[in-house]
Amino acid sequence: MARAVGAASAGDSYLPTSGNGGYGVEHYELDLRYRLVTNRLEGTATIHAVSTQVLARFSLDLSRLRVSRARVQGQRGTRFSQTTHKLVIVPGTAIAADTPFTVVIDYAGAPAPRSSKWGAVGWEELDDGVLVAAQPSGGPTWFPCNDHVADKARYSIRFATDQAYAVVCNGVLAEHRNAAGQGHWRYEQDEPTATYLATVQIGRYVRTATTWNEIAGVLAYPKSIESRVLTDFEPLGAMMSLFESRFGPYPFDSYTIVVTADDLEIPLEAQSLAIFGANHVDGHRVAERLVAHELAHQWFGNSVGLGAWKDIWLNEGFACYSEWLWSEHSGGPSADTLARQFRRQLSGQSLDIVLGDPSAALMFDDRVYKRGALTLHAVRRTIGDGPFFDLLRAWTGQYRYATVSTAQFRALAAAFSTVPLDALFDGWLVGTALPRLP
Repeated sequence: MARAVGAASAGDSYLPTSGNGGYGVEHYELDLRYRLVTNRLEGTATIHAVSTQVLARFSLDLSRLRVSRARVQGQRGTRFSQTTHKLVIVPGTAIAADTPFTVVIDYAGAPAPRSSKWGAVGWEELDDGVLVAAQPSGGPTWFPCNDHVADKARYSIRFATDQAYAVVCNGVLAEHRNAAGQGHWRYEQDEPTATYLATVQIGRYVRTATTWNEIAGVLAYPKSIESRVLTDFEPLGAMMSLFESRFGPYPFDSYTIVVTADDLEIPLEAQSLAIFGANHVDGHRVAERLVAHELAHQWFGNSVGLGAWKDIWLNEGFACYSEWLWSEHSGGPSADTLARQFRRQLSGQSLDIVLGDPSAALMFDDRVYKRGALTLHAVRRTIGDGPFFDLLRAWTGQYRYATVSTAQFRALAAAFSTVPLDALFDGWLVGTALPRLP
């Protein structure tokens, strides 16, 4: 009977209580209603999944929101129970292995951030609106899910709230209408998306349609800072052009920028979307490198996703190196100049981090970002510009919408090099000493 129970964890050592075993999700359909004045969320989640084993019981991640009803479609007698962060479903009849199934969950409550060792994550009330920043474990603060970085799914999100507010979610806006004082929004994200990259943003935003190198775009922002926003994100078209030439085609149908009225500590990436605070726009492009960083995540981290959190350098190292590529392209310091500058800075810091497995406590340490970018620059200097950018385009093309590991990148890089790369990668990824750049 033990093998008929889906594990209440996906087995990622960095987030040992997150995610669930025994199935994979194919599609989330979320029908949500929200009152800002009371922070009251009511929702129905229809989750289409496929079992990977016999399931007499399985679990989902859901933080503090209370379930009123759960049912496996086509069955009678579904039972459920909850703990603080888990929802356990017991179908009336065990689900056979390798079988599609659908579970429908009605739930409600006052959503709030979830505490983690990296700070509060997930649903957050702003001064006048809502922000969802779910990396790495905040998805369950607003919908029941299999919160594992490697379990990507499609999303359909319906959201109703006060008519005065704009709602921005992942993907393409398929419908917007107002009725009885409520705004009704529907978004479709067809490309596979990790739960930490699913988001909803609510605010008194102007929504301005644009294009960036022929990619449909949306800017959502408070009217009061419009001129600053339009100035600071004007380079996005040139960034998109550069990154498409270096990384291959942009992987989604659109790209949306949200600028909140509140200040934020850092910008945040989501699937086909990025979020900035009012403090990141000043009309003088103070955060231009961060604009490049978040755009690069659409290739590295969002389209090409992680199979496990220990490989996070594949997200952050690539996005950091993209900042240096933009600087090089736009008349700033070259990538080589920046690489040598940051290597000097790292040489004066503690050398206790293993880039290829930095530990949960250090996964968002700035040394992961900079050492990851330095690893890529070392590869570029070793194999040459032509093979290096061919490698990046092959990486984003071969693993488009998939999940990856460091071992896969090392194997692919070897195919673009005329010299062995094992010692290079071992030095940067496995050792703690700081190698010299070629």
